[in-house]
Amino acid sequence: MARFHSLLQLASRADRAGFTLLRAGLIIVLVWIGALKAAPYEADGIVPFVANSPVMSFFYAENAPDYRAHMNKEGELIAANRAWHEANGTYVFSYMLGSVIVMMGLLIAAHWWRPALAAMGSFLVIGMSLVTLSFLVTTPENWVAALGDLHHGFPYLSGRGRLVVKDAIMLGAAVLTMADSARIALARARPELSQVRAPQAAAVAM
Repeated sequence: MARFHSLLQLASRADRAGFTLLRAGLIIVLVWIGALKAAPYEADGIVPFVANSPVMSFFYAENAPDYRAHMNKEGELIAANRAWHEANGTYVFSYMLGSVIVMMGLLIAAHWWRPALAAMGSFLVIGMSLVTLSFLVTTPENWVAALGDLHHGFPYLSGRGRLVVKDAIMLGAAVLTMADSARIALARARPELSQVRAPQAAAVAM
């Protein structure tokens, strides 16, 4: 029992390490996935989300569900489909989106030097995550199609749906990193405030 209590004490002091890992995870995911938006296969993959979104579909020339006849599988190249997506604006939009996502990751990475910028980056990720989660409502491909199996439709998430619902974790992570960066930015700007908040935080912890 004493050993278990010691482990709990050790775990209770892991919050700063956890914040660092959380922030690093956000940076890696945002920069990596954002950079991949320059690849045609990744741009093709987000078409169902964008085309069916009432707030994003205007970026494309064609209306949903026209894209369904022109989807390339990952690793597949059908020239006619590629040409359709070029005319649709699929790749131009993906380049812009990828640049914005990479920028968010770099803003969060500025936490150790400019925490106010990092707080702004996390705030933007919160907005992005909320938009992404809205795809659960607007994108039919998020649910297993009715192709004969008993398990289809809600709540049976498809591969796309499982990808989208993970943004619930991204949302929570962004809220925490935003609050952490904002707190540090305020402490640097007004050091006297950090002295006031410290006893309050200790009282809450007790």
